[in-house]
Amino acid sequence: MSAIPGITELPPSAAGMRIGLFGGSFNPIHDGHLLVMEETLRRLQLDALWVLVTPGNPLKNNSGLPSLEQRVRAARARITHPRIRVTGFEAARGFAYTWQTIRFLTRTLPDRRFVWIMGADSLADFHRWERWRDIAAMIPIAVYVRPGVGRRALASRAAAALDHAQLDEAAGPLLARARPPAWIYLQGKQSMLSSSSIRAATGTN
Repeated sequence: MSAIPGITELPPSAAGMRIGLFGGSFNPIHDGHLLVMEETLRRLQLDALWVLVTPGNPLKNNSGLPSLEQRVRAARARITHPRIRVTGFEAARGFAYTWQTIRFLTRTLPDRRFVWIMGADSLADFHRWERWRDIAAMIPIAVYVRPGVGRRALASRAAAALDHAQLDEAAGPLLARARPPAWIYLQGKQSMLSSSSIRAATGTN
């Protein structure tokens, strides 16, 4: 996909910044997403958080997925926090997998301190991600609790493989400067909302 002005550009940043990366289809974005963004921004003491609106999840059926531009604009309309920025830059680069995004960012901007942010439901399936071990070796990871999946996530194949790299929850402010592999599991406020339940309630795909 070619660049879309204002949609597929990287947010501005500066050397030394601690930046959270929160990826997803955001179909649609909802208050549960906003909760995770704001809590991780605060508890990890990040300077910024980038919402990466993906072209589509490789593990899901993307038929009927609204356009990238629609989803980016919808996310920007919902987010008011001045340190949270939304971008669809992966599409313009032709990235289909998270490892490609992380490799690009860490090589292109080596003086930034990136942290990958995911929900506990993603940790439960992390071993299915393309080159998940490489992802863990490239970037610290923050996992935020999700209702009903905590036990499954912490008993998952990826959690077991990375058990040696788990940091105490109190170490959140230090995570961005930790040498990967390093990850943290954050307990806290939770939302029962999910994009799939919202689509089901509204009769959309």
